[in-house]
Amino acid sequence: QVQVAESGGDSVQAGGSLRLTCQVSGDGLCSYDMTWYRQAPGKEREFVSHANHDGSTDYADAVTGRFTVTRDAAKNNVYLQMNNLKPDDTAMYYCQTHVSGPYPLCDPRSYWGQGTQVTVSS
Repeated sequence: QVQVAESGGDSVQAGGSLRLTCQVSGDGLCSYDMTWYRQAPGKEREFVSHANHDGSTDYADAVTGRFTVTRDAAKNNVYLQMNNLKPDDTAMYYCQTHVSGPYPLCDPRSYWGQGTQVTVSS
């Protein structure tokens, strides 16, 4: 069973920084693609950043140049470094992992964490 856990959310002032961590527990023979999403109150969940198991990354336009995603493959951790935070970045941040690899050891499905809250005040 794959488990996903986010941490690192906090309340900061505009211009500040935070680093979120997504920790995935699963079999070491599987590959894990990691995606960060966020959802602000009253809004749809939106894509933030993606870190593929092959090392490639992708970002939403709204965070490009301010957020950086990195991964520690040995620990199955992904980090989202968020700099120059803005009030519009206030949201619950969720990590999703998609599993791939030899079946049935690696069940090809997605798993979600419970989220970590980021609040940015002006």
